[in-house]
Amino acid sequence: MTTAFFRFYAELNNLLPVKQRFRDIRQVFQGSQTVKHLIESLGIPHTEIDLILVNGNSVDFSFVPKEGDHVSVYPVFESFDISTLNLLRPTPLRDSRFVLDGHLGRLAAYLRMLGFDSLYHNDFSDEELAQISDNEKRILLTRDRGLLKRSQVTHGFLLTTRIPRQQLLAVIDRFDLASSFKPFRRCIACNGLLKNISKVAVIDLLEPRTKQYFEKFRQCSNCRKVYWKGSHYERMLDFITWAQEACNDKSDGSPQHL
Repeated sequence: MTTAFFRFYAELNNLLPVKQRFRDIRQVFQGSQTVKHLIESLGIPHTEIDLILVNGNSVDFSFVPKEGDHVSVYPVFESFDISTLNLLRPTPLRDSRFVLDGHLGRLAAYLRMLGFDSLYHNDFSDEELAQISDNEKRILLTRDRGLLKRSQVTHGFLLTTRIPRQQLLAVIDRFDLASSFKPFRRCIACNGLLKNISKVAVIDLLEPRTKQYFEKFRQCSNCRKVYWKGSHYERMLDFITWAQEACNDKSDGSPQHL
């Protein structure tokens, strides 16, 4: 039997039982087990981790702890450069593109509203999500810890709240997106890019009142959905304003209003 001691830092503690937070955790195990396996056995997906120090030295996920080793585990530093240390994942995805699991439809709509490439279908299987994340280099957003423990997934984020607006702010904060909003760029329904289009080109798709009162239109290049500045546009503007103000409140330390 081998005994090692694990300590988790910052927000990683939120993923642990209360009794294990902000303290050394004694792990007793048999055989040669990797530090990745031991960390995930404590409930922390590897996608949440950017740095592991064993007795003060940087190691990768394949390291096998020895008797008495002290393992310090640090969260993802998506907006900081720690390249002089041993990175545990490929280079951070500075062009933040997402794939979301089937329980995050509202979050997908919010991200699309702010202009972020967010792939979502409510019938994606876990295997499909992991494959898409790997093949298309998309950050996998989910509330399923087991999904993020798949070795195929290199970039992901575990959401710990069920409230969509809080989920959005968590994603913006984690991936430093506050300065990257590009509203009205993507279709909320399918994630396709929007383009300006003449009224004549979409006239047959419009209701009579829309034809009468509006002149400027945008259309999704994928699903062909048409958008104009009706009441839904005003609601979207209100939401975008809320998101911007919430980010500003967070940056200056003010309380957030959700």
